Amino acid sequence: MVAQSAFIAPQQMAGLLGPWPRLAPVRFLRGNTGSGATDPEPEPTVEAAAEPDDVGQRARNLGKGRPTPSRREAEGRKRGPAPPPPRTQREALRRMRGSKEERRNAAADRRERMLAGDEKYLLARDRGPVKAYVRDLVDSRRHLAGAFMPLALLVIVVILVPAPIVQQYVSLVSMAMLLAIIVEGVLLGRTVTRRVRERFPDTSESGTGLGFYAMTRATQLRRLRVPKPRIERGDPIP
Repeated sequence: MVAQSAFIAPQQMAGLLGPWPRLAPVRFLRGNTGSGATDPEPEPTVEAAAEPDDVGQRARNLGKGRPTPSRREAEGRKRGPAPPPPRTQREALRRMRGSKEERRNAAADRRERMLAGDEKYLLARDRGPVKAYVRDLVDSRRHLAGAFMPLALLVIVVILVPAPIVQQYVSLVSMAMLLAIIVEGVLLGRTVTRRVRERFPDTSESGTGLGFYAMTRATQLRRLRVPKPRIERGDPIP
């Protein structure tokens, strides 16, 4: 009887205590819940919530891996549609080398600059102030070696003529001229080497190379010399 009177039904308990308060949801943390537990992190505010977007924007800006193109480059990319891809290997090589007209114009421009004495377009053997000074020394006077090419052409013509006497006389004259050209070349090489040593004492060019370079230019016709002479015959060379 005592046990029955001590038992209270839940409905009666609710009537005695009144309405139960509504509990808010509790957020549990993982890990230790003792004295060493940390306080729960506060919920991000509006400014903090916007940070991921800013970080993502910066990551997209930094992740391009290339500089921002200029206005000229951007306009150049928009000029017309791209050409179709080459269908054959020959067409691809033709596009790489450019058209025949462009190559011809580029070659003419390079030759014109070479004849004018532009150091950028000269051959390696013609570059430098020493070689320019040697060319001036050779171009400032007449040389017997300048008749070498006409003499060689004359010998070829005489060989074709069926006249033994003419061939004999021409051969003798040609041998004499050839010996004279050799002697003049040796003297010219010595003169050029001495003048270069006086003008450029620190040069590393050998005397043999300078003499051969001077002799080779002297044997060429004046109008065919490359680069063209920049002084006239008889002009003084310091």
